Amino acid sequence: MDQNLYGKCLVIISMMAMIGTSMAAYAGTPWRTASATFYGDETTSATMGGACGYGNLWDSGYGVTTTALSTALFNDGYACGQCFQVRCVSSPNCYYGSPATVVTATNICPPNYGQASNNGGWCNPPRVHFDLAKPAFMKIANWKAGIVPVSYRRVACRRSGGIRFKFEGNGYWLLVYVMNVGGAGDIKTMAVKGSRTGWINMSHNWGASYQAFSSLYGQSLSFRLTSYTTRQTIYAWNAAPASWSAGKTYQSKANFY
Repeated sequence: MDQNLYGKCLVIISMMAMIGTSMAAYAGTPWRTASATFYGDETTSATMGGACGYGNLWDSGYGVTTTALSTALFNDGYACGQCFQVRCVSSPNCYYGSPATVVTATNICPPNYGQASNNGGWCNPPRVHFDLAKPAFMKIANWKAGIVPVSYRRVACRRSGGIRFKFEGNGYWLLVYVMNVGGAGDIKTMAVKGSRTGWINMSHNWGASYQAFSSLYGQSLSFRLTSYTTRQTIYAWNAAPASWSAGKTYQSKANFY
């Protein structure tokens, strides 16, 4: 075979392998042990908002199947958007057959150092704990139990449509809340590109928000996102039009799997 042709074939095969690896679906983690409580009531009014910054969880696409995480899991907000399969185990309060439910991390369960970690301070580090929205808790156990032992594992987040970007800020500071993330559900790093700029790295603000101190008004915006868990990188090209404004949410066509 001609050496030039052989070299081109190797390049093409290598590129195909890289693409296949980068787009591999997230496989999740093994089962581990933890505990779970619930907060709020069946209306979930108390679970709206949260430390991740998603705001109205119905509008953000997460609904009532959500959870707050103890600091051992929250990871300074990098766990926002991650999906967990949780099932009640080893308790008479578990429903028959120990059914599992899948929840999205949208909030933090802060430590309560005034109480022992085995008597009220359920979210004290290094304890691994889920404080579920009440409707989610009621899928796995009798809510009157208050607290139950659980098994949990990370699973792939199944989202409909592309990643959503909610804009805040002003003409010189862009703050973006990243929502509806598929795959591992989390974001490690982000960059923004205006139609008249190169790539500008964004810093992690808190929860699921990232910021750039640049003047980007009047430009269509694209985003480069890297998953915290898988380190996969995707591009959301032209995710927001040149007429974008603070307070609005824009949905891209890109997502992790």
